Order: sequence, then structure tokens, then C-alpha cells
Amino acid sequence: MTEATVSDWQELPVEITTDELRSLTAGMRGPVAMTGATGFVGSHLAAALVGAGLRPRLLARDPRRLLPELAGRAEPVAGALESGEALDSLVAGCGTVFHLAGVVRAGSAAGFDLGNRVGTECLVAALRRRAPTARLVHVSSLAAAGPSADPAGVAPEDPAGPVSAYGRSKLAAEAAARAVSEWVIVRPPAIFGPRDTDVLQFFRLAARGIVPLPAGERWVTTAYVSDVVRALLAAGAGEVRGRVLHLGDPRPMTMRTLIGTLAAAGGVRARVVPVPPALVRGAGLVGDLLQRLGARGVALTSDKAGELLARHWTARVEESARRLGVAGSVPFGAAAGVTWTWYREHGWVPRAKISAR
Repeated sequence: MTEATVSDWQELPVEITTDELRSLTAGMRGPVAMTGATGFVGSHLAAALVGAGLRPRLLARDPRRLLPELAGRAEPVAGALESGEALDSLVAGCGTVFHLAGVVRAGSAAGFDLGNRVGTECLVAALRRRAPTARLVHVSSLAAAGPSADPAGVAPEDPAGPVSAYGRSKLAAEAAARAVSEWVIVRPPAIFGPRDTDVLQFFRLAARGIVPLPAGERWVTTAYVSDVVRALLAAGAGEVRGRVLHLGDPRPMTMRTLIGTLAAAGGVRARVVPVPPALVRGAGLVGDLLQRLGARGVALTSDKAGELLARHWTARVEESARRLGVAGSVPFGAAAGVTWTWYREHGWVPRAKISAR
């Protein structure tokens, strides 16, 4: 395959067919195991592995939270990353291990570090004990690389510059992942799609007609969940190893364009309202206080406010796509439309639509 460029980037279908799943996993060494199967991306990856005819081992604190369609087609392993016994059972004799479990919200830097760096170190220790030749596909985050001064984005080989405790913990987890004999690290950007609860907030705001955004021009790279799953499967089965790879659409958008396209895909009208940076920081401080008082699921903290105010959250992905052999993505508008439909069907956003004019 020649080097992927924006000009030869392919438009991929929203759904991954069974034939494509089997093709993507054809070279994958088994048995296959994964962490984070009850999470947003993890649930989609687990379903894809099963759809390809594999029977993955799935680590879960509560196996009852796994997708119902996985029942009888996957092997649940009850436990958490801090449980050495559960991890040993998960990875014993495995050929491929996907690591998606981690912490995206925490009340302190120590909480992020425990859930991301320490958790990864525990998994790596189990791999070295029970599956020393397994390939580890470690799912990091663009937050580990940090924002870019240039809308074109950061490349995998650029010096990392995380601006949040979350990003620093993910970068530390990457260092831990490199201790195994065979590894691939992927850094997805903001991921959206059915079952996501983070970008969901923008859909809800758009449905209400007003989307507050930090003032100033900010460009972003996004990725639809099916495209991330395609990349993870390719990373697990392909020849690439010992590499950090960036995922996402190679055509970044301004946040205004993103909101406009997202709203149009849902048949709604949404107005962007610029918010002064000081107000964003103040809201983050309020979120910090709420977390200390015991509130769960606080969307905006000082850590997240710092990420929102950074410029730009964009990544250079073409070289990574070439290495993976997946030079294509689902068009943003089509992916947003499917996501709107799923949210509405499940009552996550209002069903009522306002005709766009």
C-alpha cells in the first residue's frame, strides 16, 4: 500500500462487515484477551472480536455489565487491574492482549496515576509472568501527546507535551507498556459513537440549540468508534510492532465546523456561544469542589478545563494509517447521523427535531 494521504483517503462504511472483521483479524495470534470490555470503545471491540469468530477473554469488575450479545461467545474473567490472580487468568498463554481499561475522570493526579500507569504496570507484570511473547496493543490517548500549536497536528514521533494530569498518566502508562517484548501503542483523539457518554454532551447541547465553547479558534481531530476498532484490530494482527501510532480522520475541523456538521446530521439548529477562558477555568474549579464533596461523573474539572482551553487537539495520522493498512474513515456527517439515531432510540437525547433552515 502506498503512503496514505488526504487525497487518497477512503470513505469507509459505518458498520464493519463480518468479512472485513475476519480479514482484519486473519493474522491475529490467539488466544485473545482484553481489558476494558465494559467501556465505550471496549464494548465495541469485544463485539468485533466475537463477530470475527474469536472467543476473547474479557476482564471485568462485574461481568454482568458486559454486552448481552457476548454471552456464551466470550470468556468473562471477573476482576480488576489490581488483582494479580485475575490478570494471570486473563493473559495466561495469550498471543494478543488489548489494554483499554483506564481512568478518564479522577479527583486527583494520584487517582489518574493509579488507574492508568499503575494499572498498566500490573498488566505488564502479568504478561511477563504468563504470556511473555504476547503482543500488547495498548490504547493510550492523544492527551498523552498533548495539544498542537499547528492545526495540522502532532506526529507520533514529536516530543510529548501533555497539559493535564490525565495526559501525564497516559504517557506514563505508555512507558510501562514498552516493558513487554512486543507492543503497539495507539493514541486515539476524541472518539464518538453509540454508547459514548463524553462527546454525548455536545449532542445534548446541540439538541437544545446552544453550544458554549471556549472563545478562540480551535481545531480538532476526531474518530468514529468503528474506525478506532478497525485500527485496533489491524494493530493486533498486522506486522507493525514497537510503534506509537496516531488514529483519527486526517482532515481536522474547527470546533465551529464540527458543531455545525453535527447539528445538521441531527436535523437541528445550534448556535455556538463563545465562553471567556476565565469562565471555563472557574467552572473547572467548581467541578473540583463537587468532586471533593463526593459528586460522581463531574464533566468539567480543572484538569478538563485545561484541555479544553489548549490549542489544537489535532494529530497527524497518515503515516500511522499506512503502517496499519487502514487508510480510510467513516465520514463525520454520516457517523454523527448514526450516533444521533442511536441516542434518540435509547432516550439519551430528545427525539423531537427542529427543522434546519
